Amino acid sequence: MAVQHLFNSSGEWIAFKKDRFLFSPNGTWIGWFPWDATHAVDTTGNYLGDIVSNRLLKSRMAPWRGYPGYPGYPGYPGYPGYPGYAGYFSMPFGFEDVDMDKVKR
Repeated sequence: MAVQHLFNSSGEWIAFKKDRFLFSPNGTWIGWFPWDATHAVDTTGNYLGDIVSNRLLKSRMAPWRGYPGYPGYPGYPGYPGYPGYAGYFSMPFGFEDVDMDKVKR
């Protein structure tokens, strides 16, 4: 499956999605998509964010969907390539940038 590069609202590359897994730019597994292709949880099953266009944003009103279980370690995804800068993005109502400093890496 193709790699999907994800950015914050400032256009900075913060993560990439490969299959149903989410990785930091250096290839560290930081989350996955247990229910659909847009709603991400971290490696412990806590809500992380949603994909909105090509951005990873955190909803302030995300519903609790229960514990998603554990998918198993996905292994090293390989180098995804550098996507460059994506430009600024107008933040949708009810969303904020994911605080990547708080994401377990």
